[in-house]
Amino acid sequence: MSEPGRALPFCRSRTRRPTTPNRFTGPVRWAGRLLCWNLAVGMAVAAADLLLAPSAGRWSVLWPLPWYLTCVSLLVWAVLRACEKAAHRPPDEEELPGAWDTAA
Repeated sequence: MSEPGRALPFCRSRTRRPTTPNRFTGPVRWAGRLLCWNLAVGMAVAAADLLLAPSAGRWSVLWPLPWYLTCVSLLVWAVLRACEKAAHRPPDEEELPGAWDTAA
């Protein structure tokens, strides 16, 4: 048994594949953050509309705005995420490098 507070050793024998930088990773993260923040603002504005019942003249135009932005950012995030996933797809069998045939 290990001593309390001591970290257990871990196996380093597994080789990690080097991750190639993907040009879609950054925009996907930013679109995801934008989506989350728009959703949070939309919920806060809906709660303010319900609890405070503001009577400002522009309120009827302003309170649905975060929900529209949430829908738009959801579509942007979905398209960027699909492009990111497609970039990670392995090549077709016709395009396989010769070394892959001998690896099996």
